[in-house]
Amino acid sequence: MNIWELLTSDKTLDFIKEALVRKMDALQVSTRLNKDGYSNEERAVIMDYMALVPKFREKFFAESERKEKFLLCDKLALEQSTAQDIGRWKANLWPGEGSVNDLCCGMGGDSFFLPANLKVTGIDLDENRLAMYRYNQQAFDKTVDTRCADVREVARGNDSNGNQGTDFFTIDPARRALEGENQRDLRNLTPTLEEVVEISKHYKGGMAKLPPGYPPAEIPDGTEIIYIGGHSDCRECLVLFGELAQNPDTVRAVIVNKTGKALAQWSRKRDRSTETLDDDLQEKLDKNDSLEGKDRTYRTATSKSDLPLGELGKYLSEPAPVLIRSHLFNAAALANDANARLISEGIAYVTSENPLPAPGFSCYEVLAHVEIATGAVRAMLKEHDVGKITLKLRGVKLDPDAEIKRLKPKGKKSAILFYTRACGEKVAILARKL
Repeated sequence: MNIWELLTSDKTLDFIKEALVRKMDALQVSTRLNKDGYSNEERAVIMDYMALVPKFREKFFAESERKEKFLLCDKLALEQSTAQDIGRWKANLWPGEGSVNDLCCGMGGDSFFLPANLKVTGIDLDENRLAMYRYNQQAFDKTVDTRCADVREVARGNDSNGNQGTDFFTIDPARRALEGENQRDLRNLTPTLEEVVEISKHYKGGMAKLPPGYPPAEIPDGTEIIYIGGHSDCRECLVLFGELAQNPDTVRAVIVNKTGKALAQWSRKRDRSTETLDDDLQEKLDKNDSLEGKDRTYRTATSKSDLPLGELGKYLSEPAPVLIRSHLFNAAALANDANARLISEGIAYVTSENPLPAPGFSCYEVLAHVEIATGAVRAMLKEHDVGKITLKLRGVKLDPDAEIKRLKPKGKKSAILFYTRACGEKVAILARKL
């Protein structure tokens, strides 16, 4: 019995359902599996899989659907797959009919929410991934074809006019060499972006899912670029080709909710002058990017920003990651306050005299600020009766947990404490979230 037959057998699934309902711990699960005659290897496979069940149920299914749903996956396939919120939103980008090749299909996340009238074929070089794909599409009541083939060869055999071949493609190039290990070189994709561009020439249109930090200067003209995420993350840089690029040479930022509805979106015409940094600014941003802390500066935070530098004002705002990645936070800020400005070069904190609105910004009212020195910060906290702080770091290197212990706040109120830079100097900013 292979791994997939083991996991999808009635005996195994019945046990998993029982174990989840009874909330068995690892020892109870292992003991029961041993009693039921599973080998050591089989027990390990089942227990690893059981750890993924609540994760894929949350990632792909509405809460009302989760209880009985099972998919086939491993940890790496699950991590790389597109979640339901983004998948549901992306479904609106497709035409109502036609055919689609899901290239590098993996466990199938990019096909789960495709419009029902599209004829879909999953293509991958890994037979295990194709087994996952076929099983998982059935869980979504979909009928699909699969092919074990090199996606580049499949593309070359396709008619770009769609008369004899497939109309559209979607592709999620592999980004991780080892399970759980993010590749540091964002260009190290399989297939490469250059190969994806060549693939696109053999279809009417398509979409490619890139890491959000992928260098935008390398994305070709004539495409539409969309940065997608939730309130606090940017998870995809989606590149649309051909007929799917309804707004070519445009950059969009989209924030979606859990059901895939767009809460807010912004757009601008593409400007290649903002996509290449001069050497001095790149060096500064590279240095900031290497700093430790729970909230590091984004490498692409302020390249060629339209916002000037200025003094700290009444409000301090954090742009949503999709706005930072898309370089749209400057226009979004100015639309709400003509005097909005950065507090320091290379750090995506915007200060203003008017509050900047959600969901594009997390806005804080500034209560006070001092230099970063233990005595000065302690005095500021005491003056404002603050005893519980959340410490946010950008552009300052230290251990936040150790710093909170060192400050020993003792007041009755809660507040946000920013350790960052203002006009290049280290500063502690005490603020209240609006």
